[in-house]
Amino acid sequence: MPPKSLLGGLTPEQFLRDYWQKQPLLIRSAFPGFQDPITPEELAGLACEEQVQSRLVLEQGGSRPWELRRGPFAEEEFLKLPESHWTLLVSDVEKHLPQLQALLEPFRFIPDWRIDDLQISYAPVHGSVGPHWDDYDVLLLQGKGRRRWRISHRPVAEDNVLPDVDLRIMGEFQADEDWVLEPGDMLYLPPRLAHYGTALEPALTYSIGFRAPGHRELVHSFLDFLGEGVEDDGRYTDPDLRLQDHPARIAPEAVRRARDLLARHIGTDSALVESWLGRFLTEPKPYLAAQPMEEPWDAAELDQFLDQAGTLERHPGSRFAFIEHADEILLFIDGQEFALGPPLKSLATWLCREHVYPAGQLCGLLKHAAARALILDLVNEGYLVSYDDEREDDA
Repeated sequence: MPPKSLLGGLTPEQFLRDYWQKQPLLIRSAFPGFQDPITPEELAGLACEEQVQSRLVLEQGGSRPWELRRGPFAEEEFLKLPESHWTLLVSDVEKHLPQLQALLEPFRFIPDWRIDDLQISYAPVHGSVGPHWDDYDVLLLQGKGRRRWRISHRPVAEDNVLPDVDLRIMGEFQADEDWVLEPGDMLYLPPRLAHYGTALEPALTYSIGFRAPGHRELVHSFLDFLGEGVEDDGRYTDPDLRLQDHPARIAPEAVRRARDLLARHIGTDSALVESWLGRFLTEPKPYLAAQPMEEPWDAAELDQFLDQAGTLERHPGSRFAFIEHADEILLFIDGQEFALGPPLKSLATWLCREHVYPAGQLCGLLKHAAARALILDLVNEGYLVSYDDEREDDA
């Protein structure tokens, strides 16, 4: 259960019932005494790394108003920035700095698959990304400095955007509410609610974004999944073809054959949808995907690691989920499906709940040979990793 301050005294049930995807919520001192886990300099350093998704938005001081630049950046670029009116944004920070996963932990009353990432932004005075709306829910936690947030309850219009700008910045914006957030304050915004944040002084903001797959994306993914099961050499056939009175006519029989073909391959039974949905929702972002071990472990090496009280951790970019049935549990990791029997239920659900797996706790769940085989497979595929050697080297 998250602390009472997190939701301003509301329980998770009350928040979901009264605010989630319905109306905004301002929470004063959601994180009392909040201390930034990262500095602006460290955030800028992260934005210089190759595998990190980062952006710079310059309202002023760029080649044009609201110029968007994408990382990775060179250190020299930050030295040339103006004193005001720009914002640095870095996405998926908790995957590059796993210790920041702790900021997401209190919000896991919302399903894991709905949580997308932790984005951190830094802005000097007057820094902003302009008035805009998002198509997903967002929680905005204020760190260092103060930021002014204005929101509008008016319906947004797709054509209300500035022309020739790489960002979706509204051309017209009228605020209905106006708040200044200080360190530890938090603002929840439902989808498609127009908002405008401006730094009143150098400020860090922690943005927790939630996944909201589009209908087209879902349908395309499902059809691609179905297509994998269609035979490559299957062909349309019509051995009962009859003479037509017009060569351009598409006869009812041809329509029926096409309909039957689609009905045979496009199923929507629960098992099929579960298999697709679990894989789809755990598909990792390509630039964060786990990589198989170059030198895979064998069973003896796993046993030795556990005997030495080693600790495994979830790969920072991996996504875990499960679907439970009476006679089996389906474990999904990074788009892969593992159908497991009831004896492995406790192991599967524990793996999905936790991110760090000490040997002392793990060994208690490895009584079955199938459980040890599963862990060995997950290690060799890179979904579970060990940083023990790296930490010893650092020490």
